Amino acid sequence: MRTSSIPNMKSILLNVDSYKVSMWKQYPPGTKKVYSYVESRGGLCTNTVFFGLQAFIKEYLLTPFTQADLDFANKFWTAHGEPFNYDGWKYIVEKLGGRIPVRIRAVPEGTKVPIHNILMSVESTDGNVPWIASHVETMLMRCWYPTTVATQSKAIKDLILSY
Repeated sequence: MRTSSIPNMKSILLNVDSYKVSMWKQYPPGTKKVYSYVESRGGLCTNTVFFGLQAFIKEYLLTPFTQADLDFANKFWTAHGEPFNYDGWKYIVEKLGGRIPVRIRAVPEGTKVPIHNILMSVESTDGNVPWIASHVETMLMRCWYPTTVATQSKAIKDLILSY
C-alpha cells in the first residue's frame, strides 16, 4: 500500500513533461474549452494502425489522484521552478474526486487509418480547468510507440503476404 511519503509516479500530476506544468498560464483569460488531437503526419507508410490507448487509460487515468499526491506534486514542481497550478488541481481533487475531466475519442484500436486523419482527440469537459486537455494530450503521445510498432508490423505482414 502506498503511503503519502511515497509519490504515485503514475500520477498525472508528475508523469508529464515539465513544460506542460506551466501550459495553463498560456491560455487567454476566459478560456473554457480546449480540444487537441493526434494524427499521423506521414512517414514511410500511407496508413497508420492505431494501438495503445486502452492500456494507457488503464495505467494512468483510471486511478484518481489524491490530496497527498497533489501536495507532493506541488513541492516537486515548485522546487523545479515551475508555476504549478495548485488551485486548478485542488479543484479537481475537491470537486471531481481526483478524476480528470476529459473526453477522449479515438478510432478503434487496430484500425488502419490513412495518414493525415485524426486517430484520437481529447477535450476538456469542465470549464473551470480547460487546460487539462493539453496536459493529457502530451501523455497520450505515449500511444505513438505502440501505434508505430503496430503500423510497421502490419506493413511487414502485408509485404510478406504479397509474396
